[in-house]
Amino acid sequence: MVSRKSPKLDKKQVAETALRLLNEVGLEGLSLRAIAKELDVQAPALYWHFKNKQDLLDEMATEMVRRMAADWARLPPAGEEGADWQEGLRARMRGMREHLLRYRDGAKVYSGTRFTDLSYAEPMEAHLRMLTAAGFTPAGAARAWLTAYSYTIGHVIEEQAMGPDPAAGSEGYDLTARAERLKAFPLAAEAGEEIFQDHERGFEVGLEAVLAGIEATMRPDRP
Repeated sequence: MVSRKSPKLDKKQVAETALRLLNEVGLEGLSLRAIAKELDVQAPALYWHFKNKQDLLDEMATEMVRRMAADWARLPPAGEEGADWQEGLRARMRGMREHLLRYRDGAKVYSGTRFTDLSYAEPMEAHLRMLTAAGFTPAGAARAWLTAYSYTIGHVIEEQAMGPDPAAGSEGYDLTARAERLKAFPLAAEAGEEIFQDHERGFEVGLEAVLAGIEATMRPDRP
């Protein structure tokens, strides 16, 4: 707990507390008032740093990208001529998914926010350098990165929505009951086995499709 008299409360400290609290209450239950209580400060102390909940979510997403960037920095260098860009993207998208799953509603928090500092810039530059070194144009590299990035965030939003706790492997759907409801639609019923189970394998299958599509449509033929 942070004392009400502490002069050292800052945005990063608030964001870290909010991310911890997120796992207990979820996005809907998260509020500046709840975070103030957790920090043992008065709510106005937080409004000094954040005008509203969206400002807080922006800072939370920025803290998340700082943590992702620290892990990405430990990956083997991939910005050199002849580097395996597909393996580089696989590693980065797997790392992003892992980070988003660490937090309840993590992908929803991360999606659509505006970063509050340039923590994202160095890793983004490295990702794009990896792709341009592999023969992508700068525009193609940007589109390839965004395509894989958007797939990963969207996948995690869906798997977290399937809950109640996808990160721990719990399933939120009764597939037998679902199949019974859909017995007049056998293909839709059978699809549940693929859609609602083994999210990690599903992510990997989809990621391979994304990478194949990027290779086929965005990477110019190299001489």
